[in-house]
Amino acid sequence: MRSYCLTLLIIILSIKNISAQSFDLGSWNILNLKYNHTDQLNLFGEAQLRSLKFYNHFHYYEYKGGINYKLNKSVQLSLGAGSYQTFAEGGNFKLPKNNNEFRLWPQLILFQDIKQFKLEQRYRAEMRWTSKGYRNRFRYRVGVSYPFGKDTKGYKPLLASFSNELFFTDKEPYFERNRMQLALNYKINSHSTLQVGYLHQFDYQINDETGRDFLVVGFFYELFRKAVLSGRNNTELKDF
Repeated sequence: MRSYCLTLLIIILSIKNISAQSFDLGSWNILNLKYNHTDQLNLFGEAQLRSLKFYNHFHYYEYKGGINYKLNKSVQLSLGAGSYQTFAEGGNFKLPKNNNEFRLWPQLILFQDIKQFKLEQRYRAEMRWTSKGYRNRFRYRVGVSYPFGKDTKGYKPLLASFSNELFFTDKEPYFERNRMQLALNYKINSHSTLQVGYLHQFDYQINDETGRDFLVVGFFYELFRKAVLSGRNNTELKDF
């Protein structure tokens, strides 16, 4: 465990040094809690805090919650809602806000196993009540994950993942954003997972958040109704 944590720390420090020498790297911080009621049904809550510079110039936060229901091992339905707050650039939570938004979103995720790899396709429709009025947005994310490491507790401790997400609207010019992420997840125990990654976001239309490069640091904690559920190997892509 210590060697894995040390490796993640070295990755974070290396990214910070590269950022200081070449380009501004923001931070993308995630705290996620999930309660697994059954193998099919779970509830989740999540908070995010983002900055345009390395843990400086904080400009965005969100908190959201929802419910997931797995129809079978290949299909999951979700419904979520949350508050999304974007501030002006140039400082920490600088006013006036660029956007004050409430969002409701149904979601469909399709899973497919290809040998040791897991392919995931996520479809999300967002109903957005923003500072500039009501808007619709549609998101498609495709990702692949690969679990590895010595299996000593019924699961592999490491998970490498890559994903790319496209954002569309129902108004011209339709395409709004592209978001790509590379991540490494370390499963500390059956309940806790630590994530470190790199996220690049490109915005065609900037209306709620700025697209740049971010260091992603996430902590995910799962609760289980039954102890027997806690030993499973969760290879799903972490949300963002």
